[in-house]
Amino acid sequence: MSETVKKILVIQTAFIGDVILTLPLVQVLKKNFPEASIDVVATPQAAQLFANHPAVTRIIPYDKRGSDSNLGGFLRIRKKVQSGGYELAIVPHRSLRSALLAVLSGIPSRIGFDKSAGRLFFTRTVHYQPNIHEIERNLSLLAPLNIGTKEHELPALYPCDKERESIDRLMDDEKLDRHVPLVALAPGTIWNTKRWPRERFAEVSRRLRAKGYSVALVGSDADRALCEEIIGGADDQGIVNAAGRLSLLESAELIRRARVIVTNDSAPMHIAVAVRTPVIAVFGATVPAFGFSPYGQEDVVVETNGLSCRPCSIHGSHSCPIKSFDCMIRIEPDRVLNLVQNKIDHVPPQQE
Repeated sequence: MSETVKKILVIQTAFIGDVILTLPLVQVLKKNFPEASIDVVATPQAAQLFANHPAVTRIIPYDKRGSDSNLGGFLRIRKKVQSGGYELAIVPHRSLRSALLAVLSGIPSRIGFDKSAGRLFFTRTVHYQPNIHEIERNLSLLAPLNIGTKEHELPALYPCDKERESIDRLMDDEKLDRHVPLVALAPGTIWNTKRWPRERFAEVSRRLRAKGYSVALVGSDADRALCEEIIGGADDQGIVNAAGRLSLLESAELIRRARVIVTNDSAPMHIAVAVRTPVIAVFGATVPAFGFSPYGQEDVVVETNGLSCRPCSIHGSHSCPIKSFDCMIRIEPDRVLNLVQNKIDHVPPQQE
């Protein structure tokens, strides 16, 4: 690829966590093509993540599960992409639809994985390496451009003044003391076997409050009832249920202010990495070897090793296949609380 490439499109319409893990690819592209316009196709929800990002020129929302789910919607997005005059498309998403969007939009150079359902539509394919981190897998797509990727590139999110002011108001309204450590808890996930039991999160929350720390529960609107159950109806000014109340970048700003986050294998884990908050990630059905573990230097995975049944699937499932749920049950609150205290004691807080 010529050094004069000026128009690049990245197509990533997967889930929020997958989109965050694509950010290092976009960031390294910008470092190597500083004069290029780098646009991104993403779902409307995930598109929020690219707001304010210095490596991204334009975001093209593709509501593939909603208003753009039919052929007419695909053709509308194709028309937008076609009008962009892109010279290069990079497609980390491994779906047929993403590959078709690139080829039918007339983008002459198209790079994707050899495992993609649409690999025949790429001009160059890169071997999908199953045993490395997803960030490194995505960065391997730059090999045909002769871009080296030896550095440890972390994703970055950019909450702006609007998000900071929103979280200032939230903390004031909820009377969260900014002079004591804040711990974020993210108990939600769509897969039950990736969810540490709510009773364990409730125990962690209760004991953190007993130590005088503030607690913020984060997640989507679908997680709000779960978070209320974890709080248990206590009228406590040191704890806030922020699930479903914040945009993605507002959530990122709240997580950024936390000294540490305790989370399942879910999107808040990756958001925390992108704002440099230490992560304690509880893994059950899935394993870090799949490539989706937290990527920061201070991040820790808590898991039950030595189980012959684990991992039971690549994404998790709705119930434990052998009805034991040992992978999660064996992870005690004390183990997690000790890690939380270690981070608070030894990792300096971020500057406001």
